[in-house]
Amino acid sequence: MTKPADCADMTAVRAEIDRLDDALVDLLAERWTYVDRAWQLKTNPAEATVPWRIQQVIDRVVERADGTDLPAPLVEALWRQLIGWGIQYEEEKLKGTT
Repeated sequence: MTKPADCADMTAVRAEIDRLDDALVDLLAERWTYVDRAWQLKTNPAEATVPWRIQQVIDRVVERADGTDLPAPLVEALWRQLIGWGIQYEEEKLKGTT
């Protein structure tokens, strides 16, 4: 792992971004396995959307971003999109099991 300031050229920067992208995909894939398990534990499509839990997750990740250089609005937008995909996936799966 190289620190950004240690990157002497764009090739080094791009290599580090690629490394991080790979790690992010792996983490998102792992997160998705839990989304997949969640729908299996629910009984109907209405359970796919849990507003208090959505807000809890958003608040938590935004708070975590506040201690970094990552803009909180970016984190919120990314997680809302991620959660939206999860909800849609759960609803479709739950409709197919009823």
